[in-house]
Amino acid sequence: MNKVVASADEAIRDVFDGASVMIGGFGLCGIPENLVRALARKGTKNLTTISNNVGVDGVGNGLLLAAGQIAHHIGSYVGENKLLEEMVLAEKIRLDLIPQGTFSERIRAGGAGIPAFYTPAGVGTVVADGKETREFEGRAYLMERWLRADFAFVKAWKGDRMGNLVYRKTARNFNPMMATAAKITIAEVEHLVEPGELDGDLVHTPSVYVKRIVQGELYERRIERRTVRKTG
Repeated sequence: MNKVVASADEAIRDVFDGASVMIGGFGLCGIPENLVRALARKGTKNLTTISNNVGVDGVGNGLLLAAGQIAHHIGSYVGENKLLEEMVLAEKIRLDLIPQGTFSERIRAGGAGIPAFYTPAGVGTVVADGKETREFEGRAYLMERWLRADFAFVKAWKGDRMGNLVYRKTARNFNPMMATAAKITIAEVEHLVEPGELDGDLVHTPSVYVKRIVQGELYERRIERRTVRKTG
């Protein structure tokens, strides 16, 4: 089955107002840049975004934030985005911060069909407010719920026309698990190949999870925080 679409704009055509969208990547590494830009052009509003972070000002998910398209963000790190800080303090956006390991596991659980699990992360902190706690072998644990979404935007290094995906390095942090946890998974790839060209033993996301695939047009590969060594 050929799942290739002609452009990022066509790929995200049915993302609706109020949708929940998982967006892969870690910082600015391995993010679906082209799909995010297309969603910013589309102007879809009242989104719930589920992503490790919200990009930086004017880059990645920061584009959606600046355009006022995000109503609720669920993630684990927000330290590089001044606009987000301002919006949270002004109560213009709802923000749920989750310990990063818990965040990752909630997405994995969503893809695996596990509605809840127990973790020690957050016990005795504000993270535990309103959550069920149980003791196992003398230690307290919190019950956490799965995370699932209407759409998942993922970015892979290579993909074939059937939707099999191979990620590279840091892009494997959240993309593979998000690909399993949404009703509609849309993948953008740097290299689009024919079926059979990928080594089956190296495929990270099987095609069964992917609804559409598009070859990315432009990758800026921005550095989140540039650090250079002083001379002398």
